[in-house]
Amino acid sequence: MPQRQKIELSLDSNLVAEAKAAGTDLSALLEKALREANSHLHADRWREENREAIRAWNHLVDTDGLWADKYRS
Repeated sequence: MPQRQKIELSLDSNLVAEAKAAGTDLSALLEKALREANSHLHADRWREENREAIRAWNHLVDTDGLWADKYRS
């Protein structure tokens, strides 16, 4: 199990009250949101770091096709 860290947050009190009334686990919700946000950030960073290679690959495919094209029906 990952190590837990206590943090302090400032949130809209009405939103917190609604979430608690609905039985929402705020810690679990925040962890899920952070995981999703981090995943998107990593994907965006990867795309940016590999933009030139992706562009070069797409150009190669556009000009020469895929190596397996001759095997497709």
